[in-house]
Amino acid sequence: MHALANPLKAMTTNLLDFDLHGLQAFCESLGEKRFRAQQLFRWIHQRGESDFDRMTDLALVFRQKLKSHACIKGLDVISSHTSVDGTIKWLFSVGNGDAIEAVYIPESDRGTLCVSSQAGCAVGCRFCSTGHQGFSRNLTTAEITAQLWMAEHHLRQKLGRSERVISNVVMMGMGEPLQNYASLVPALKTMLDDHGYGLSRRRVTVSTSGVVPMMDRLGDDCPVALAVSLHAPTDALRDVLVPLNLKYPLHELMQASLRYLDHAPRDFITFEYCMLKDVNDQVSHAQELVALVRKHAAQGLRCKFNLIPFNPFPDSGLVCSDKTTVQVFADILLQAGFVTTIRKTRGDDIDAACGQLAGEVLDRTNAAKRMTHLREANSTTHVVQVKRPLPTSSV
Repeated sequence: MHALANPLKAMTTNLLDFDLHGLQAFCESLGEKRFRAQQLFRWIHQRGESDFDRMTDLALVFRQKLKSHACIKGLDVISSHTSVDGTIKWLFSVGNGDAIEAVYIPESDRGTLCVSSQAGCAVGCRFCSTGHQGFSRNLTTAEITAQLWMAEHHLRQKLGRSERVISNVVMMGMGEPLQNYASLVPALKTMLDDHGYGLSRRRVTVSTSGVVPMMDRLGDDCPVALAVSLHAPTDALRDVLVPLNLKYPLHELMQASLRYLDHAPRDFITFEYCMLKDVNDQVSHAQELVALVRKHAAQGLRCKFNLIPFNPFPDSGLVCSDKTTVQVFADILLQAGFVTTIRKTRGDDIDAACGQLAGEVLDRTNAAKRMTHLREANSTTHVVQVKRPLPTSSV
């Protein structure tokens, strides 16, 4: 698996940056008909082709224009590791000292690719390795799409298959997808397009820590399955675990989730909940969670819970809840009538499990200093309440 790196094409347009609509506009700028974009789009995404000379059903003149003005360039692979359970983790360079990770998770009935949206993350969730590294920059649409483009066609070649290998994509890698909205949406549209990867909206999931205005925009622009990183039943606790809660507290998040259901391809929202020993895993927390969701269920909110065992990483200062505690927590939710699953940990032997993706990030936000301060201020058994800002209506 490798990227095609040609320094002579440094100033050309990378066609992985376009969804079909964008590619149509680009072809028109070259003096070509819009239907040529569909042919080109299929060559790129369905066949994985990067050499314009091999696109034999394109007119020679068109191919010459493409060779002069465009390129199809993936990401440079720094490393690739395969877990004992078949999970594959790739570390991709995105330049200037930054690297991102993508993970392929094979199962008997599906193949899921976990995709990154940013080099680092500015949200700074306490239990997430990416957040402890800080934030460098947003990925381009090409860098998001390239993760799928490279993984899909590498796996086809490796497995000797001509049909699709990756059936599901989850935007649950490095970064907060909805804080990179402009690059995210064209990548999602490429995943969904029948001339691209043809994935079902139900099989493409965006995970968010709760960027409320962008949740509303996603519902209007490109509704796919939505997973909300909840992780706490009260504002006091979530303010510490998910600092974005200071800007968009639980009531606003629940209302946004309710609004999203009007557009969602599934009839429920998934709430993700990382199980942290003595922090958010007690019976009282489960009862508070039931009360929180029931309040909004009365307005029509439908949801399922995904309990995620915490995957440790250096200096987190946190410990995973034991299996008995997780099961007791799940039973309370189940008895309250909520569909609840306990996520099976995959790829933890290669640090590819949920919350472990870190890559290499040239932090521009002093996150490491902030996270050290949080670790010192909060033990695993005690949470210091954060002073909430005054309400604001700005995004």
